[in-house]
Amino acid sequence: MNGAPKKFAIQAENISKIFPGVQALNQVSFDLYPGEIHCIVGENGAGKSTLIKILSGFLKPDRGEIIVDSQRFKALTPHQAQTLGIQVVYQENILAPTVSAAENVFAGQEKVGNFGLIDHQKTFEEAEKIFSSLGVKLDSRMLVENLSPSEQQFVKIGRALALQPRVLILDEPTAMFDKQEAEAVLSLIQDISQRGIGVIYISHRLEEIIDIAHRITVLKDGQKVACHDIKTEQINLDYIAREMVGREVKFFQKKKQTKKGKVALEIKNLKIKEAGPEVSFQLYQGEILGIAGLIGSGRTEIMKAVFGAGQKLKGEVSVAGKKSQIRNPAEAIQLGIGFITEDRQKTGLALNLSVIKNTTIVGLNKLPTSFFNLFLNLPQEKLIVQQLVEELAIKTPSLEQEIRFLSGGNQQKVILGRWLFKNVDIFIFDEPTIGIDVSAKSEIHKLMANLVDNGKSIIMISSEMPELVAMSDRVLVIREGDIVAELRAEEITEENIILHAFGVKN
Repeated sequence: MNGAPKKFAIQAENISKIFPGVQALNQVSFDLYPGEIHCIVGENGAGKSTLIKILSGFLKPDRGEIIVDSQRFKALTPHQAQTLGIQVVYQENILAPTVSAAENVFAGQEKVGNFGLIDHQKTFEEAEKIFSSLGVKLDSRMLVENLSPSEQQFVKIGRALALQPRVLILDEPTAMFDKQEAEAVLSLIQDISQRGIGVIYISHRLEEIIDIAHRITVLKDGQKVACHDIKTEQINLDYIAREMVGREVKFFQKKKQTKKGKVALEIKNLKIKEAGPEVSFQLYQGEILGIAGLIGSGRTEIMKAVFGAGQKLKGEVSVAGKKSQIRNPAEAIQLGIGFITEDRQKTGLALNLSVIKNTTIVGLNKLPTSFFNLFLNLPQEKLIVQQLVEELAIKTPSLEQEIRFLSGGNQQKVILGRWLFKNVDIFIFDEPTIGIDVSAKSEIHKLMANLVDNGKSIIMISSEMPELVAMSDRVLVIREGDIVAELRAEEITEENIILHAFGVKN
């Protein structure tokens, strides 16, 4: 940023917030200049989401003040924040799926024509102008449910910009993107800041932070650890990571290669689209099979079909050498297959249920019963889940806490605990560390390594190239719904994966 102005776009002074059993923020101060990209980093549960919800009016602080245009506020409402020019693009999808991209952009500020009726043509034209100004090629008439995750993200950003904000808060905007799409988003964010809009940027991808930040604020356990000015300080990933977790962190430590056992899962001639290819592959006991490919390549769709949660036109499935019919997820679970989805809030969790209920929801038959086998043994259920919470280092004030109040990383750990509780033999991880901080990534990777060491089998879909290289025994590269490469040992490199994914390598 060239010559940062003295006047702040927004300030927060000594913000504190307490939830039941948790000090989410403790005397945190933060400020943002117009035209600046100020990044906030920290482990899951560090207080990042709480801070941005306070700045945007969705939470009320217990102490502290927010300052905008020399006005001091003890708290903001969402309407006040919007009036003051503060807009948020959350990680979770908050779009209306059954209406067009354009209508989502102007939701709440509809373009009205004669007789007070919505002018659809003007809506589409104005949305096209916004997308064009962003350098995004997107048909504004398309229904949101038919857009890719990345295109949906562009719609959310477009909606925020349609309100002409002075402060734009972005929560994990590239979490669902591959490298190429992420770079496009980062370029867009830099362009937005050059328009004079102050950007508060949250991401667990520290490489992005280093690339685009003007300043970086580090939070840990609800407290501000440091604020770094990238122009004047020499900062690297290791330094930031140590501040976040209080110790040295090894990024994507290489998993030791395991000796594969028998075939745990075999897929033959699987077809999910009429005009699409047929795919076949095997998963062995004690192996992590990485699945690579660009967003939209068909990675997740193939694995959903295997699990019985997606369309399958034909194909044979064998589990432990036995041909099996998997027509729905219940049959897959019965055969010992668990699926950790990429969108934990939409398809992975019952947000209004407790930690304990989310953990045991698919494995109640595993629980001992009492009183002539008529009722679940609730004390035993609590004991088993408490052991899993401790094993996975899940941060929660109690097992009865509604899971929606946990941080994203702790929610992900609960989902992992669910399948450990069910004791499945085959795990399908779709983006296992998406939206997860560096410390939690390391913990999850260790868990995955322990699982395969104990004879379990893992299919891991990931957009993180270093994660694929570090954790996979083999990597299948998917392009246009087909397996275009199988990489082993020293063949598993970022360059090989990218070249095959883009169709450059035969």
